Amino acid sequence: MKKILLFAVIFILFPRIGIADLKIDFPEFQSARKEMVFKQIRLRGISSQMVLEAMTAVPRHLFVPKNLANQAYEDYPLPVGEGQTISQPYIVALMTESLNLKGHENVLEIGTGSGYQAAVLSKIVNRVFTIEIRKKLYERATDRLRFLEFKNIETFYGDGYFGLPDKAPFDCIMITAAVDHIPPPLLKQLKVGGKLILPLGNPFGYQSLTLVTKSDNDYQVKQITGCLFVPMTGIALDRKRK
Repeated sequence: MKKILLFAVIFILFPRIGIADLKIDFPEFQSARKEMVFKQIRLRGISSQMVLEAMTAVPRHLFVPKNLANQAYEDYPLPVGEGQTISQPYIVALMTESLNLKGHENVLEIGTGSGYQAAVLSKIVNRVFTIEIRKKLYERATDRLRFLEFKNIETFYGDGYFGLPDKAPFDCIMITAAVDHIPPPLLKQLKVGGKLILPLGNPFGYQSLTLVTKSDNDYQVKQITGCLFVPMTGIALDRKRK
């Protein structure tokens, strides 16, 4: 009776998640997650203990469609609806480690998607602000993150190209969709000494994972590795088409 009542409460408070999408963190998922972190992340050179612990703590299978839960810890991206994907675990870890986080930061994420990257960041930093342009994804991620009690994450619906000027400046910014230039509004909202990471290049081809560090009057750019992300939509894509 208590279990039925609990499901009823969940359905009322979080209707967009759906009871069928809620999967308990069974031992087999925990084991698969530990194996993922060791084989796919640690052995590939990710050494930040904070990143490794965050990737171990966040239940990735709760951020993918229920029919793909058994693939959540495999070494590839997965679709999450609306033409979007949850990134390969190694790429999530690499982008997170590249920001050289210390724990005190306020981070802006462009492209919430399933909410997984925001959840990983939230285990490390002070606060995460994340924007999603697709309303259905925004609603699902918001409900999911609330249900899983990630209390230091704020979700926003809108075009991430413009950032969140009311919340700026940010210590770090992460863009999780491909764009062929560094969006000026985001660079402006970055603190001096802050870091921005993004897949930079042709939105419809391969890109270069790029780290941007802002200085007083300029910024330094470092290419990390090749990558393949879905395009950043909204004004970024509209500009590309013109």
